[in-house]
This record gives sequence, structure tokens and C-alpha cells, in this order.
Amino acid sequence: MIDRRAELDSSVEVGPGTVIGPEVRIGAATRIGPYAVIEGHTTIGARNRIFQFASIGAAPQDLKYHDEPSRLEIGDDNRIREFTTIHRGTEGGGMLTRIGSHVLVMNYVHVAHDCRVGDHSILANSTEIAGHCVLEEWVVTAGMCGIHQFSRVGAHAMLAAGSKVAQDVPPYAMVAGDRARMVGINAVGLERRGFSPAAVAALRSAFRTLFYSKLLRDDAVKQVLDQHGALPEVRRLIDFIRASERGVVSRDRD
Repeated sequence: MIDRRAELDSSVEVGPGTVIGPEVRIGAATRIGPYAVIEGHTTIGARNRIFQFASIGAAPQDLKYHDEPSRLEIGDDNRIREFTTIHRGTEGGGMLTRIGSHVLVMNYVHVAHDCRVGDHSILANSTEIAGHCVLEEWVVTAGMCGIHQFSRVGAHAMLAAGSKVAQDVPPYAMVAGDRARMVGINAVGLERRGFSPAAVAALRSAFRTLFYSKLLRDDAVKQVLDQHGALPEVRRLIDFIRASERGVVSRDRD
């Protein structure tokens, strides 16, 4: 059931039983499986694959929402699997939820209102992302992760299965547990993505100083910048930590 006001490229494929609302825009070569629902002010780019029973662009689960014309934007070349729910934004979060490009969203994932998910991210089965969260590019969550509202997850970070994230996760980090604690750097992911051995070694050193030494945070940051501040990866890590409002995930103190 496709509303006549919806705008679908002529190459879009739509399965039986799917419902597409009047304010939906869908780009070229996108394929939508049966019994999906796409509604609201939702824009979907090219070459996406949306599987059966997904719910895309529904009103947010926020009691402060009163039918404002908020939006959901989805980029190109994404795979959105069965029973995923992705909600559009709210007035309190800029009126926009955004999924980047080349993102894999697995079964039963929930992306709440006003979230931003960066390019090339992978959200594994039953990952639950509360409102106003930011996941930068190349983030990977394993199954059954939970991310608290207003949290940020830095680029190239890895969340182990069952992680419950209540603070910001720095770029390049690997975290695990309830509450999530620092395990180290996501070395395997960085190597797969072509980070140089020198950059990986510098990040290892930076993480040891920042999270495993007995230095005060400001002293640790100064030491890291003195040693490795010429590397853009290290500067990005420090900038993320300095900008954190919730505080960053730390190592287990036991």
C-alpha cells in the first residue's frame, strides 16, 4: 500500500503487504521486503535493502513528542534487517534522526529518536540505542548491547556482546561488561581498516597512559600530546575525551 504522494524512484522494488506513507522519499535501486512499514518525513537514499517487518520512520517513543514534523534520513547502500525499528527525531534533538551510508543494522535493533549513526557502522542483533545518541563512523556493536541516552560512541570503537554503555566510549576503544568498562584498543578492527602500525602503536601507548596509569586526567592528556600529538588519530582521541559531557568509560578498578 503506497500512498500516491510518496516519491519512489522508478527502480525501487516493494514487497507485498508493505505500507509506505505520503511523506516518504526513496532513492534508486532500493529494495524493500514484504510487510515493512515506512512512514513519516522519511528520506531513504539509493541501493538500500530493507528486509521484511522493519518499522522505519515511526513516531518517537517520547512523551514530549506532539506530532511535530520531525524527520528521518537514511543514506545509501545500507542493509536494514528484520524487525528493526528506527524512529524519527523530536523538537528537543534537532528534529532529525540520521543513519549514514554502508551501515548494517541487524535483526531487532532499535535506533531511537534524534540519534546519529555514522557510515560503515555495524549494529548487531538486539542492540538498543536510546535517544540522542551519537555513533561515529565504523562503530561495531556485538549482540544485545544497550546504549544510554545522550551517550556518544567514538569512531572505530567496538562494543562486546551484552555491553551496557552508560558513558561515552572513546574512539578506537574496545569495551565490555555491565556497566561497560575499557578493555583496550580495537586493534583488530584498526588493522583491518588499514591503520598504520605506527598509529596503532601510538594509540596503544595513549590508552595505557590515559586509562591504565595513575596520572590525573589532565596530566595524562598532556603526556599523550607531548609524546604522540603529531598523529591525527591521537588528537581525535584527546578531542573526544575533552568534549565529553557524560565522562568516558574507564577501566575496571578492581
